[in-house]
Amino acid sequence: MDTIASFFSFITTPVSWVIVQFHTVYGSIFGPDTGWAWGLSIVSLVILIRICLIPLFVKQIKATRAMQTLQPEMKKIQERYKNDKQRQSEEMMKLYKESGTNPLSSCLPILAQSPFFFALYHVLNGIASGKTIGVINDSLLESARKAHIFGAPLAAKFKDNADTLHALGATVTDVRVVTAIMIILMSASQFYTQRQLMTKNVDTSVKTPFMQQQKMLMYVFPIMFAVFGINFPVGVLVYWLTTNVWTMGQQMYVIRNNPTPGSKAQAAYLERLTGHVTHHGKVRSRSARVIVKAIVAKGRDRNEAERKFINSLTKAGLTAQADGNVVKSDSQAVAQTEDGTPTAAVGAPRRQQPKRQSKSQRQSAQKQPHEAEPDDEPASSTPSLTKSEEPQDAAPAPPKQTPKPGSGTRSKAQSGQRKGGQRPKSSSKK
Repeated sequence: MDTIASFFSFITTPVSWVIVQFHTVYGSIFGPDTGWAWGLSIVSLVILIRICLIPLFVKQIKATRAMQTLQPEMKKIQERYKNDKQRQSEEMMKLYKESGTNPLSSCLPILAQSPFFFALYHVLNGIASGKTIGVINDSLLESARKAHIFGAPLAAKFKDNADTLHALGATVTDVRVVTAIMIILMSASQFYTQRQLMTKNVDTSVKTPFMQQQKMLMYVFPIMFAVFGINFPVGVLVYWLTTNVWTMGQQMYVIRNNPTPGSKAQAAYLERLTGHVTHHGKVRSRSARVIVKAIVAKGRDRNEAERKFINSLTKAGLTAQADGNVVKSDSQAVAQTEDGTPTAAVGAPRRQQPKRQSKSQRQSAQKQPHEAEPDDEPASSTPSLTKSEEPQDAAPAPPKQTPKPGSGTRSKAQSGQRKGGQRPKSSSKK
């Protein structure tokens, strides 16, 4: 470890200078020899570093999502060239080049933090051994050795023996209790960060080896922190716990406001966005407009949550535009369904189907006299009666008038019945 720390010694002086500047500020408030002054100086160093690494974090998010998108294509290449590793590597590099994706981009924040981590470890190790390092002189060294965080010296380790800890003015019990609690918190924060990434911000519609790899890391990283944590000084544990908490909060913000398409976080985000847009009638934030613009551009390729979002806007009388804005739609206009096919807009009246009559209703309707419906010409001016239905004392019926072909219409009762009286025969034109 000393060899690795010495390799990063070029950054030891800048790191020690930043710590001393923060110590000057906090020392004037809490006292120069207190654990609060030195502990908050390390916390401030972490915050400063992480603020500078925000662009790399954004690049990491984009690279991770691009890798998730390429997983199906990568799986096809692995299956196609499973017996030719060299061709498989060439096709992988070609795929990365065409998509503009770099697999190492997802590791940039961790790689960028490594020099600062080892430089801080080297500084704290020098304090523990009583050696000046960087801009930390003898007076600052003595002040740092007196600083205790909840009874544990800044340079103490979990595995230090009683004599070493007694020289730093602490006991074995105090140091091990404090370091054990910090190691547990450090591992738990790392586990929760990876778990919320896997359960909320991963596209569940695509099952790839990448997801299995991330799931494995969810359990491997906390174990690694627990194993290496017993060899870290208290100051380094403060540094690593702070950076884990920062990562957890930063990731929670990203998952809530810019989730991965197809994930559970996206469904929850679009549900909140639907309520906001339907209440205000427009999209206010710029980031929300970018997401709506991407959803509109997908068309038929939208996932279930995105289709539900578009349908909810349509039901509310709103339409998502190609620029990401939302406008009120005309009630008579043609809306667009979730799969991109046109349908009647909201508010258009639906055609009602006639109720179907039962057999008894049709028979009772047949027995009642019906009037012929008006048409161009009536079929007959007198109702036709069958031979059995004519009264015996009635006058002879006038001769039947032959209706013109195609001009007469039957009544509703006659046109829709099979049983009952016989229909009058019309003369056919030969």
